Amino acid sequence: MTSPTFLIIGAGLAGAKAAEALRDKGFDGEITIVGDEDHLPYDRPPLSKDYLAGNAARDSLYVHDATWYAEQRIELRPGVRATAIDRASHRVWLSDGGGLGYDKLLLATGARPRTLPGAAGVHYLRRVEDSDWLKGLFTTAASLAVIGAGWIGLEIAAAARQAGLDVTVAEALPLPLLSALGREVGAVFADLHLQHGVDLHLGVRVESIERGKRATLSNGWEFEADAIVAGIGAQPNTGLARACGLRVGNGVLVDASLRTSDPDIFAAGDVANAYHPLLGRHLRVEHWANALNQPVVAAAGMLGKDEVYEKLPYFYTDQYDLGMEFVGSVEGYDRVVYRGDVPGREFIAFWLKENRVVAGMNVNVWDVVEPIGALIRSGRPVDPDRLADLGRPLEEIGAA
Repeated sequence: MTSPTFLIIGAGLAGAKAAEALRDKGFDGEITIVGDEDHLPYDRPPLSKDYLAGNAARDSLYVHDATWYAEQRIELRPGVRATAIDRASHRVWLSDGGGLGYDKLLLATGARPRTLPGAAGVHYLRRVEDSDWLKGLFTTAASLAVIGAGWIGLEIAAAARQAGLDVTVAEALPLPLLSALGREVGAVFADLHLQHGVDLHLGVRVESIERGKRATLSNGWEFEADAIVAGIGAQPNTGLARACGLRVGNGVLVDASLRTSDPDIFAAGDVANAYHPLLGRHLRVEHWANALNQPVVAAAGMLGKDEVYEKLPYFYTDQYDLGMEFVGSVEGYDRVVYRGDVPGREFIAFWLKENRVVAGMNVNVWDVVEPIGALIRSGRPVDPDRLADLGRPLEEIGAA
């Protein structure tokens, strides 16, 4: 009897973790990972954090070393792009002219940076080579301009300032991270970067960029830098899924078990727009935690087991002296409650909706993600005054 073949398209963290989970769950068939980068699967968060700052070696990025894949009988196909999926024949066609059959297929194709139209010479950060280029720039340049004050843009700005560059940041929204954190906490990050000397321009659009170094903004202001980097969001790589007829909408649409509209195809990581049982809606999260944790559930589904992905959205950042973790979703919040010292950047922020905690962010306060998550999951109303009271342990805050 022929061994079953499981194919993973995408050789990032999600792809590697899916292969690992399949072996951990006892799958003894063939596993192949196809990826268009000429590297072992690696973590991306350090590309704008420790690795960019020069505090981590290239080898530390890899999910596993080459020996591990050999020992686990996992075939890696680096530098090869999947070009088409034939669902009827259960076959994937590749850029090298070959093809691979599958019994079950996982899409872990990730996302790509959104680009500025007509802006030749602008740089983006997604791959390890991009981070290497930026690190080299930090040693030779005097200035850097960043378009976009989202997570990637702000982390690049912080790294550049700490490397001694003059940094300009331009953002179309009135505050950094407005869609991710709302107005109240977005202002905290604006103050953080202003206090560290970033020339921050908010509520302005980029009208034109010349030679990748000179930009004109919608308010008429012009600036020039040694290089311009754009961090204006990401687009899920849904081309394969769309072309083969899978349901797509801001990512590949999957159920809580990460199964697509084809029962033999699953999706995980940045590309997956997954139904979240607790939140009661589909959600696509472009953060490391999903790529780390979703593959375990996807692997279970590929093996015919019933598991659902219900972890709360989680992400983290390190900028200057600010380290933070965030859990939940701020959608629909109506107030923010602070616990601790906001000016001193040692606090927890809680987003509430009808006095129920829907998200929390701990800034330079540690080991509190679990109790914050418990408050969110409980769905119970809380007393905002008790929530803000440092004298009350989070674990003891009950119903209002």
